[in-house]
Amino acid sequence: MESTQHSGRQQAATERRRRELLEAADRIVLRDGPGASMNAIAAEAGITKPILYRHFGDKGGLYRALAVRHTDALLDGLRAALDSPVPRRDRVEATLDTYLAAIEARPQVYRFLMHPADEENPAETGFDVGRHSAPLLRRLGEELAKVIGERLDLGPAGEEMARVWGHGIVGMMHAAGDWWLRERPCSREQLVRHLTELLWGRLAVAADRADGPGF
Repeated sequence: MESTQHSGRQQAATERRRRELLEAADRIVLRDGPGASMNAIAAEAGITKPILYRHFGDKGGLYRALAVRHTDALLDGLRAALDSPVPRRDRVEATLDTYLAAIEARPQVYRFLMHPADEENPAETGFDVGRHSAPLLRRLGEELAKVIGERLDLGPAGEEMARVWGHGIVGMMHAAGDWWLRERPCSREQLVRHLTELLWGRLAVAADRADGPGF
């Protein structure tokens, strides 16, 4: 029993320390964006780089941990927007705006997650942005597909269509948001309206599922 309790306390302490290190990494990413280095993160956390490696393995491991942290928060926001008690079109606008507001509020975090190679040579660092960012986008696509499938009656091919829509919408949000964040050709509100118009055709006439929470 004592050994089990000791193991539990040790695990809790490790998890707490990991959270503290991720918070330190967040602070450096907010400051340095894609240029955030393991040396700077270790200094911010008050530890040596080998200790940081012990917790995350390498920059790829730290990246994945930060990606999960920020993707979880973004998914919570997207689900809340999709479940808000307003007309469907308003929910579509709120969902798009939730994503765009998140990348606008923390552009350095977004650039670190999506463009970490902008200021590095991946051949030298071994850090391949596509290899790491693609799973993040796939996860967002699958989660959105689940929500669409649960709420809309899309007919016999509904599961397939929900997955196509989920990944397509995430791809659209990512590509449009990336371009918009770099060039700022219009306000966020205008971009949301334009993207909603693009999505609204089939979505407007699809029926809610009789056995689901509705959309």
